[in-house]
Amino acid sequence: MTTTLTLRSPEDLLAAAPVVLGFVPTDSAVMFTFDGPSCFHARVDLPSCADQVDPCVESLLAPSVQHQVARVLFLLYTDDPARADRVAHRLVRSFRAAGIEVIDVLRADGHRWFPLLRPRRSVPTAGVVYDVSAHPFAAESVLRGRVTHRSRADLEATVAPDPAAVTGVAAALRDVTPADPRWLRATVAHHLAAGTVPADDEAARVLTGLDDVVARDASLALLTRDSAEAHARLWGDLVRRAPTGLVAPVAAMLGLAAWLSGNGALAWCAVDRSLADDPDHRIAHHLARVLTHAVPPSMWDEVRVQEDPAQTLAARRPDP
Repeated sequence: MTTTLTLRSPEDLLAAAPVVLGFVPTDSAVMFTFDGPSCFHARVDLPSCADQVDPCVESLLAPSVQHQVARVLFLLYTDDPARADRVAHRLVRSFRAAGIEVIDVLRADGHRWFPLLRPRRSVPTAGVVYDVSAHPFAAESVLRGRVTHRSRADLEATVAPDPAAVTGVAAALRDVTPADPRWLRATVAHHLAAGTVPADDEAARVLTGLDDVVARDASLALLTRDSAEAHARLWGDLVRRAPTGLVAPVAAMLGLAAWLSGNGALAWCAVDRSLADDPDHRIAHHLARVLTHAVPPSMWDEVRVQEDPAQTLAARRPDP
């Protein structure tokens, strides 16, 4: 599902950020890109000290250059004007030096917004009060069934373990039988089509089956951009129910599905859970590189049938 948001005012920008991120940002630098072959949005933690500013700027500039975007907009979420000014100055200087136009830079503290790129006679020194809770962008997001969480912590909580559910699956592991690739693919396909989730015994078999590369890839072959949201619901349920030691593969599956459905923040949360369970998990590391370089979901169609699609994606770089 593709949603087009037309930004005509600072209020539109402030309303769009939580919708596209999936949560209300705080202490963040949010970037929107325009006029490139593949445009994207990005969020990074706002640097708290001077030594962190250059890495922050580079993490936003590098993918912008790679994707040949022509213009960018920045939203800096903080109630500290000096902190925002320091980052804004470096962003503007670095992006202009790279030949990318900075359309505007705004600071928002959750209640008021302030222009940072240039003074505006119509904007009082105390800033402009805003409330985007009833904005059309927010309403449209609700109608489309997309949840906007109150914070990134709330989003992270959606992939956290459910202790009671984990206990149920762990108990079922005692009697689990090996899952061959055909069974795993058929079971995943069934639940995707029905919009259901497996019972504990079946969940235990699915989770152990994902440890087998051939069986996992049989399920991965079902993942398309059209089915990504259904995959995210299925794997998201199983991530919350997975016992320690079985989290990494299913969290990586969730991350891929979230990325394909346009939910980069959820994809990062899934990567974090995967690597917390297995710091060396290969697909999670590949996906982290995909997200860092803002590889567009459209590339999945080109690599899905390859032997190791996640690795192929991670190796892709947009032409300079």
